[in-house]
Amino acid sequence: MADSVGQPAGDPQARGLIKNPQDFWGGMALLLFALFSLWAGSDLPGMRGFAFGPGTAPRLFGWLLVGVSAIIIVSGLVTHGPPLQKWGMRAPTLFIASILFFGATVRPWGLVLSSFLSLMIAAAASNEVRWIEAIIWSAVLTAAAVGLFIYGLNLPLQLWPR
Repeated sequence: MADSVGQPAGDPQARGLIKNPQDFWGGMALLLFALFSLWAGSDLPGMRGFAFGPGTAPRLFGWLLVGVSAIIIVSGLVTHGPPLQKWGMRAPTLFIASILFFGATVRPWGLVLSSFLSLMIAAAASNEVRWIEAIIWSAVLTAAAVGLFIYGLNLPLQLWPR
């Protein structure tokens, strides 16, 4: 016997309020991140008339993320989806390590080495990584970062170690 949306009657998702736990909890995580970013940027001056301040973009993106999070949370409440799956610590640890590595090495090692190596660390977060593809994509993304930040935006970043 199934309920009105095709879920088996004994299915715990069919009885509970949360029908799609992955979307619901993912949306909650995004919402917490958005609220943290709004709090962290709350002391930055915002927009006055047509003059944008340094807090305008972070505040705008924070509120946009709140909206997207709300849509994802509501989707988790009204649509059926898979249950939460187990996840390990390897992927989040290596992903955060790649961000911290980039922040720690971009000044002394330069944009090229730090971005390439941080992308390789992030690639190691997946069990399904193909190292040749990871090297190619890291090189392409490093070249795009150099093109954008050095030549497109004229930021005063050094390319190579001193």
